[in-house]
Amino acid sequence: MAATATPSLQIAAAKPCVSASRKIFKSSTASFGLENRGRSAAELKSLSVISATKLSSQGFSCIPLKHRRMVTKAMSGASDNAPLPGLPIDLRGKRAFIAGVADDNGYGWAIAKSLAAAGAEILVGTWVPALNIFESSLRRGKFDESRVLPDGSLMEIKKVYPLDAVFDSPEDVPEDIKANKRYAGSSNWTVKEVVETVKQDFGTIDILVHSLANGPEVTKPLLETSRYGYLAALSASSYSYISLLQHFLRIMNPGGASISLTYIASERIIPGYGGGMSSAKSALESDTRVLAFEAGRKHKVRVNTISAGPLRSRAAKAIGFIDMMIDYSIENAPLQKELSAEEVGNAAAFLASPLASAITGAVVYVDNGLNAMGVGVDSPVFKDLDIPKDKSHETVKQAVSV
Repeated sequence: MAATATPSLQIAAAKPCVSASRKIFKSSTASFGLENRGRSAAELKSLSVISATKLSSQGFSCIPLKHRRMVTKAMSGASDNAPLPGLPIDLRGKRAFIAGVADDNGYGWAIAKSLAAAGAEILVGTWVPALNIFESSLRRGKFDESRVLPDGSLMEIKKVYPLDAVFDSPEDVPEDIKANKRYAGSSNWTVKEVVETVKQDFGTIDILVHSLANGPEVTKPLLETSRYGYLAALSASSYSYISLLQHFLRIMNPGGASISLTYIASERIIPGYGGGMSSAKSALESDTRVLAFEAGRKHKVRVNTISAGPLRSRAAKAIGFIDMMIDYSIENAPLQKELSAEEVGNAAAFLASPLASAITGAVVYVDNGLNAMGVGVDSPVFKDLDIPKDKSHETVKQAVSV
């Protein structure tokens, strides 16, 4: 397994600042993150480790944000062998496969980074039509700034696999997809083939992450959704998880963990989140409980799902009202701040770690507490109630608009 300069992950609060020193990076090579290979832990520490006590002396400069954010950062340990203080998330020696990474600004990417920061080896599955652009961006260094880990090294993606989780095996692929030029040049991308290829390349994995969803009619109300659109949403967004886990369990080590991503629309009405997507998320959560029992009893693998709040990702923007949902969350959630992808990534790292060894079949909410609310407190009907509000984010929003 590849050596890593990020042996563990500890949770610490950090201001939303970006180091000026992170603006320049070396171009990546065909095997990403090789620039740190061969250096000793001591050398890497002297070159790149940033301690919480030295943040003020590292030349950090704050950048303007639309809303004030409290970003949770992963702080790495000092060496691969030294005892770690506190209660670290240690995934050294573990291998993770993250399905559904096609860019550097979604939850899948953030989860990969947090797992890498904790020491795990990273494999990703990318939707076939997006594969060339994703790999090209990695090779050309376009994601280098996003690949920076807490110790200053770059996340290494050991291998990128083409994947279309809608199809279980080659026999399931229709002729029009086989002839589609967006799939030309790629092979072995059905679920069964990907798992077989991973087995040939690496033998086993320890962590499986499902970070993909699609609903071709997501903008349609449920009453206007066709049978095709509804079933397509369930196939891509929920059954794909069953298929991935079903096939990967054959090569998952006992004690492993599997994580998926869901959304509050599974249990609350979110107008505009249509096309059967709310039904798909409900199915995913129900399946999580059943799969936790079956995978736990048969394979000693834990199964959980994270109900993440709204994120300004490229995929979410396709729905068309993501900015509105983020503003609503900030106004009404117990914690009045914009959710960061890193916070979801770090929650996933915890669930994948031995620290969560007794947690399975759970829906873990990472949404600033919005799931707990029964009403929207920004409604005019509550104007006469003395409800505590953090007005600082409103000041930042006004400054940005000006």
